[in-house]
Amino acid sequence: MAPKKGVKATVASKKKPEKVTNPLFEKRPKQFGIGGALPPKRDLHRFVRWPQVVRIQRQRRILKQRLKVPPALNQFTRTLDKNLATNLFKMLLKYRPEDKVAKKERLLSRAQAEAEGKTVELKKPIVVKYGLNHVTYLIEQKKAQLVVIAHDVDPIELVVWLPALCRKLEVPYCIVKGKSRLGAVVHQKTSAVLCLTTVKNEDKLEFSKILEAIKANFNDKFDEVRKKWGGGIMGSKSQAKTKAKERLIAKEAAQRMN
Repeated sequence: MAPKKGVKATVASKKKPEKVTNPLFEKRPKQFGIGGALPPKRDLHRFVRWPQVVRIQRQRRILKQRLKVPPALNQFTRTLDKNLATNLFKMLLKYRPEDKVAKKERLLSRAQAEAEGKTVELKKPIVVKYGLNHVTYLIEQKKAQLVVIAHDVDPIELVVWLPALCRKLEVPYCIVKGKSRLGAVVHQKTSAVLCLTTVKNEDKLEFSKILEAIKANFNDKFDEVRKKWGGGIMGSKSQAKTKAKERLIAKEAAQRMN
């Protein structure tokens, strides 16, 4: 028999157990309004007003990822590996040119010797050559045995043609990280390019090993590098959208096949 209208069916409802609260510990929820509790710490990175220099650096980095980079510029992203670069800089530091203090002392001692009537032998020291015009002249005369180019020269047009020139004249070249690191070798703030013309007899074996590795990484791979474009990497949101479109197209194609 169905229950009559107006009469509610009695359902045995389960009683929830009452939560026992300790009267000693009173619940006081935080109020984050004006004059209330301090808000919890959160990442404010996107709300910071960064200096203009920092903003330009970051925008330039993102633009270089997004835009398609031609091979002539993209080759400067391929730099010498860390172990080989360490050995190369050890070699370059052996042939550092003299600084201002050493030059002053040398000229004073030479002047004193000439005043005393002694004969002074003038020998050209074996040192690292620097300066873009000077290094270019040495490459064209085929006197340079190794050319070291910085990867972050600004504007890049200053050195963008150097790898092609070195390849044409069969001069070993390499691209390393840091124009400031090159500058430190020759007592300057920065340096775009360095070159070695000769080395001492005791360093010839080590120098030949470095040259072989550099030739294999740069000179021999020039034809491969000059065809490789860079950049064209979109952001995470764009990549997610393109992947979703590809999945949808693949799903429609599968349905048509079925």
